[in-house]
Amino acid sequence: MKNAVNDGGGAGVWSATGFRPGTKAGAGAGPGTGSPSGTPGGADGDIWSGCWVAERLGVELVGDEGLGELLGLALRRNPKRAHLLVSHVLGKHIPQSPAVVYGYGFALGLRVRDLLGEDEARRAVVLGYAETATGLGHSVADGVGLAPCLHSTRRPVDGVARAGGFEESHSHATSHLLLPENPGLLACDGPLVLVDDEFSTGNTVLNTIRDLHERYPRDRYVIVALVDMRSAADLGRLDDFAREIGARVDLVTAASGTVRLPEGVLEKGQALVARYESGEGAAGSSGTDAQVVSEAQGAPGRPALRVELGWPAGIPDGGRHGFTPEHRVRLEGALPAMAARIAEALPSDARRVLVLGFEELMYAPLRLGVALEKLTDAEVRYSTTTRSPVLAVDDPGYAIRTRLVFPAHDNPADGPGDRYAYNVAGAGFDAVVAVVDSTADTPELHAPDGLLARLSAHTPSVLLAVVPSYAPARPSAEPPTVSSTERPFMLPEPLRGPEFSSYAPDEVGWLLQDLSDTKLEAPTEEREEAIQSGGAHYAESLPVEYQPSDAYQELFHNALAVSATRIAQAVGVVTETVLAERSPRPVLVSLARAGTPVGVLMRRWAQHRHGVDLPHYAVSIVRGRGIDANALRWLAAHHDPADIVFVDGWTGKGAITRELAQAVEEFEASDGITGFDPEIAVLADPGSCVRTYGTREDFLIPSACLNSTVSGLISRTVLRADLVGEHDYHGAKFYRELAASDVSVAFLDAVSDRFDAVDEGVDAQVKELLSTDRSPTWEGWAAVERISEEYGIHDVNLVKPGVGEATRVLLRRVPWKILARAGAGADLDHVRLLAEQRGVPVEEVAELPYTCVGLIHPKYTRGATGADGKAVTV
Repeated sequence: MKNAVNDGGGAGVWSATGFRPGTKAGAGAGPGTGSPSGTPGGADGDIWSGCWVAERLGVELVGDEGLGELLGLALRRNPKRAHLLVSHVLGKHIPQSPAVVYGYGFALGLRVRDLLGEDEARRAVVLGYAETATGLGHSVADGVGLAPCLHSTRRPVDGVARAGGFEESHSHATSHLLLPENPGLLACDGPLVLVDDEFSTGNTVLNTIRDLHERYPRDRYVIVALVDMRSAADLGRLDDFAREIGARVDLVTAASGTVRLPEGVLEKGQALVARYESGEGAAGSSGTDAQVVSEAQGAPGRPALRVELGWPAGIPDGGRHGFTPEHRVRLEGALPAMAARIAEALPSDARRVLVLGFEELMYAPLRLGVALEKLTDAEVRYSTTTRSPVLAVDDPGYAIRTRLVFPAHDNPADGPGDRYAYNVAGAGFDAVVAVVDSTADTPELHAPDGLLARLSAHTPSVLLAVVPSYAPARPSAEPPTVSSTERPFMLPEPLRGPEFSSYAPDEVGWLLQDLSDTKLEAPTEEREEAIQSGGAHYAESLPVEYQPSDAYQELFHNALAVSATRIAQAVGVVTETVLAERSPRPVLVSLARAGTPVGVLMRRWAQHRHGVDLPHYAVSIVRGRGIDANALRWLAAHHDPADIVFVDGWTGKGAITRELAQAVEEFEASDGITGFDPEIAVLADPGSCVRTYGTREDFLIPSACLNSTVSGLISRTVLRADLVGEHDYHGAKFYRELAASDVSVAFLDAVSDRFDAVDEGVDAQVKELLSTDRSPTWEGWAAVERISEEYGIHDVNLVKPGVGEATRVLLRRVPWKILARAGAGADLDHVRLLAEQRGVPVEEVAELPYTCVGLIHPKYTRGATGADGKAVTV
């Protein structure tokens, strides 16, 4: 076995008489130590919180100089082991600064990452032990940064089969279950990182490795613990075991030492516990009569105040079924808002606040505590309840000063029983925030003898925050297959300008892969023949980018000058509607590429009007193929799906609106991630397909006049099997070579320069819209069906209604004819020019619900002719 413990400074013996320097070398104590009062060594300054036990049982801690600052001693009510090592930095029995608790685990994780290297760390899985090290294991995984984590549990979950299990021989509750949602977490062959609060006999780790190695053999294990407390007799056991299974085993700890136990210590400890629990007591080390506090009495207080956290949908409450790096990133983004809701609910005069977790639910309350500590001037402490029975003695030289006793409140599989909260009563907390999962939010929790009532007797204010218990989307009863044993993939971060697109990096992140070096363009007539014959999908190639003539460019700039104010007003209206009805802090997700300029403008409006920076991403959606599922996975890992607002430029007949709704439904069914609202917010909705829009007029949006040169120099998106794999985003190209013709930023600036001028008009229109029935009528779809039959096309996909869609037909497809509303004016100047250039007739129609409609040639081959009998040209 490879021992990876860092060498530290001095060493010595912690005993009833205090610290004596010695000669043993070991690890440093870590990034910080503390005690209930924040001072090393115990609540009363220089008194070591283990000297009471050391004096009565003759127990000594031998090891690093900082060991006594990390550990105190107490007596177990357990027939298997007399003493309990009580950590000051674990956040279980002793309230501690959340930042200190989290910092220890995170620092250990960084050391593991350095030990493994990034490639191996990316293949690793972190496994924490229930209940004590669930939060520690999760914090270590955060430090590793690239690895998912899992923790063992004593809570069976219906529909989730065991992927492993083991026994903890010295514990009062021995059986551990492993219940990953994806068995591939354990079946992969990367390093397994096992995390516990202390590493004493090594039996627990040995049982774990033995069980898992038989099922899922691997080459490397890393053991992580706050303290290495093995005796000399146990030091070689893991070495022997590692040789036996043929694997490398490393050890990473914050400190090391051992416990010297005199002869007969178990019997003496049991007798001492019995005497104190009978109420007899004995003289304490402080010279006063030390009293057992079994149920820390107090008068019942006010009922608990429930705080709605707004926990992100689809994010697990912890590692019971697995927790991925994507989950972690998304939780990071949600923590400040959740902590702010707690802070708002706290009494204004609260100066000492305890965030109290619940048994295995350690990580979520710990992270909430860390975030709360940053938000408030109050002194924040963190600890959790436990099923571990420990003697409480009110003496400064004893680690467990008080205990609250209350009934279990999560319907445990092993039946009802007592649960405990230590060092909470008498600690002077002005408020306690109890954090439980929804499984534990039961009548027993709220009963007169329940946890909340016990807490209310000892603090003026009790808050209750409930984290939804995670229900695995797919039961793991089936054995892992080849595909399920693959490591969870890491999706890349969004592409940003100037490396990808001509937009500023903060304007949009593209959830696409860069295919700029791939030849994808095909002549328009070849693409049309392949698409209509069924030989290819339109998203499998790209049309040759249209290069506008001088006359056409002049039309674009004239159109922009005329329509910029109208566009600015529509931008303001749709953005204010989103803020009022969808989310106060929406995440804009534009449908690339027509929706992307609109998403950028909506982001600019929110900055202009409200001073907020809204996240904005662009994703691909393909008619007949759906939305990019990997992009949705990335979004769900980084943001609350309920805050996602999909954005597009305009609606035609509503095909993409329907495509998105179906795609989101299928994604939720396949991935179990819910909360996405498929309704699109658009600048213009002439087809009456959505509720959230800036206008329902069909007018010229100049960004529809051009292709990539008004869309950040990005092509339309590509989805082709040989280019886009299972774990890839859809693709697109960045046409850097067209930079001289790029008007993308000029278009945005021309519109946003009109924001001040439309402020009042936006307010009036939004007020009217919010009181109006905006239910979609789908009249555009009905009109398209009518036109399809009237003109003998018999395919609604070849009918493209609206100015924007008709323009696309002329730029990308083989057009047959353009239908224009009689009397349409300058909005169609560019359409008439393009139609003239391509030899396509423009037919005026008296009754037309759109300003114009583009018709794709219904039976195109390279010998086809247009409506006027002439050969169709490109």
